[in-house]
Amino acid sequence: MSLRWEISNKVRILKGWARRRFGRVSGNRRQRIAGKSDRVAASLKQADGKARDAFKR
Repeated sequence: MSLRWEISNKVRILKGWARRRFGRVSGNRRQRIAGKSDRVAASLKQADGKARDAFKR
């Protein structure tokens, strides 16, 4: 996985974390759910990239 994609996934995880916190503070359930889904999606993409790298070698 290239450094660009790794950084992109980390940024998306942080964005999801911030969205979820904002949802908790404001009481907005949609923001909480969207933040969680952003974090999960980025984590899965990161795991996929690491698995691909492991099998390339």
